[in-house]
Amino acid sequence: MNKVYPNAGAALDGLLKDGMLIAAGGFGLCCIPELLIAAIRDSGVKGLTVASNNAGVDGFGLGQLLETRQVRKMISSYVGENAEFMRQYLSGELELEFNPQGTLAERMRAGGAGIPGFYTATGVGTVIADGKEHHDFDGRTYILERGIVADLAIVKAWKADPSGNLVFRKTARNFNVPAATCGKVCVAEVEEVVPLGSLDPDKIHLPGIYVNRIVQGSHEKRIEQRTVRKKEAV
Repeated sequence: MNKVYPNAGAALDGLLKDGMLIAAGGFGLCCIPELLIAAIRDSGVKGLTVASNNAGVDGFGLGQLLETRQVRKMISSYVGENAEFMRQYLSGELELEFNPQGTLAERMRAGGAGIPGFYTATGVGTVIADGKEHHDFDGRTYILERGIVADLAIVKAWKADPSGNLVFRKTARNFNVPAATCGKVCVAEVEEVVPLGSLDPDKIHLPGIYVNRIVQGSHEKRIEQRTVRKKEAV
């Protein structure tokens, strides 16, 4: 089955609706599905809940959907680097569900594995635990966290073949793999589509069974924070 679509808009055609839950891969601005995010912005869909490690930066990544007021709620672990996010949250315009970073990754992984919930000690005794079921195991208290099953997953990979097998580049794997698995439908944008059979099976990071649609494109790969120092005199 050829899953390759000509552009991001076509890859999302028929999948978007108001009020849906979207799982988005990426960490900071590393390997975010920037083309698909822009297509979601252009679609005008609204009332979205987005599960993602963060909300991008002002004017880029998921930050674009905040600027257009298309996001109703974020399920995130890090919300720095985005002044508009902070403004909307503090003014009550944006709902926020904080998650420890590992918990968020495991919630996605669990949802993709058909696990409805799991217990973790992370967050016990903090506001993270408020309203959640507590249970003791071997003398230690744990809280119940629910798996995430998203209406749509959007991810970014390095390479794909036409059947949807994905390869990520180094740390760009980050949240993309668990995000992809927890979506009822997964759309992946990639830098390169290679012929079927050319990927080493032992080096495939995400099997094509999880990926429904693919789009190839050019990416900005913006650097979130650039730090330089003066050259030392010799």
